Amino acid sequence: MAEVFLGLGSNIQRYQHMVKALDALAELFAPLRLSPVYESESVGFRGSLFLNMVVSFDTDMALAPLIALLREIEVRLGRVPGAPKFSPRTLDIDILSYDNLCGNFAGIELPRDEVTYNAFVLRPLSELAPDHCHPVSGKTYRDLWAGYVSEQKLWPVEFRWPS
Repeated sequence: MAEVFLGLGSNIQRYQHMVKALDALAELFAPLRLSPVYESESVGFRGSLFLNMVVSFDTDMALAPLIALLREIEVRLGRVPGAPKFSPRTLDIDILSYDNLCGNFAGIELPRDEVTYNAFVLRPLSELAPDHCHPVSGKTYRDLWAGYVSEQKLWPVEFRWPS
């Protein structure tokens, strides 16, 4: 079984899309482990506030089919394929890590770079898996967050799932 960590984000009908994403993931990968949900400003473009969280689960699914399945969920929930990276979105699902794989696999870099430089990824990850180690640095996510320095602002928000 592989332990997978995903970053979820939305800034269009945010609560609705986050709930639908969790519902879709739970149908396939229950039980899910969830971080708290955070609201943050857009990074890289001017846009409405995002909701972000980290989700973890164990799976026997290989990485390539998992990537395809997650893209299918994004599209089903309104994500436009090929849209600019820095733009509003109904749903963004990023694989942050797949076990301790390091390198480029099926077109994605693992672990995902955003883990160490975006507060909206690192803070929820540090709360969900504080004692897990980043596969490259070897530091725990708790320690990475404790040493994190950035101007990015985020704050916890109330979020109920299942609703």
